[in-house]
Amino acid sequence: MNDDTFWQHAVDAASQRYPVTDRHARRFARAKLSHDRVFRQIFQQGMVPAGARVLDAGCGQGLFACVLRVLQQAAQRGEWPAGWAAPPSGARVLGIDPLLHDVERARAALGPEATFACADMRRFAFPPSDVVLFLDTLHYIAPAEQIAVLAAARQALQPGGCLLLRVHDASLPLRYAFGLWADRMTMLLHGSGFGRLAGCTPTGWRERLQALGLDVQTLPMNGRAPFRNLLLVARLPTPGTARITAAPEIPPRAV
Repeated sequence: MNDDTFWQHAVDAASQRYPVTDRHARRFARAKLSHDRVFRQIFQQGMVPAGARVLDAGCGQGLFACVLRVLQQAAQRGEWPAGWAAPPSGARVLGIDPLLHDVERARAALGPEATFACADMRRFAFPPSDVVLFLDTLHYIAPAEQIAVLAAARQALQPGGCLLLRVHDASLPLRYAFGLWADRMTMLLHGSGFGRLAGCTPTGWRERLQALGLDVQTLPMNGRAPFRNLLLVARLPTPGTARITAAPEIPPRAV
């Protein structure tokens, strides 16, 4: 089984976890997992290690937890792509989201296999975690609240753990504006109004994370036009290891 076929089987299985009576949840799960490559890349590159305690901040209907569980079951059957990092065996998700109907959908799909709470990340006591996910969620809160939430997540992070942030790239104004417009439409569909959103440039996100003592790697993610998103991997060094510092950017020499 090649990588694409393996992933499509995982998408099918994850989508079918939602009740057959909830057609919207099934359609959304299939479309999102099929076309948004962030989920696949996280597992393909081993960003969730075995036994990890994962906090999904802004979990929605629990897509990440669903596909995690499906992949764990595939690995238990001996089905795992040879070129992928080790499977996330034993990892478990705590998901939080402020929308009760999404939390209820997540609970219907996962049952006791994951834990979900209806909660606002700005007022949530982050438990000790090995991976904290902010996938397209931080720009829904104000900049000062973003900084406070990241600080709380950093305090909860265990040595060697990481924060995974998928964010809009505010350094590209037109694509950034289109991405925010799409998110505002999503807010309307969820009954949350047409609210203000607050993003940041890649440099700004890196500076915030580095100020918390985290080593930051930036990966292009789902950059198909007209969107332009990035995945930031912010890792807490283990005691005794040297900090990774990024080399300064050197402008091209004039010819």
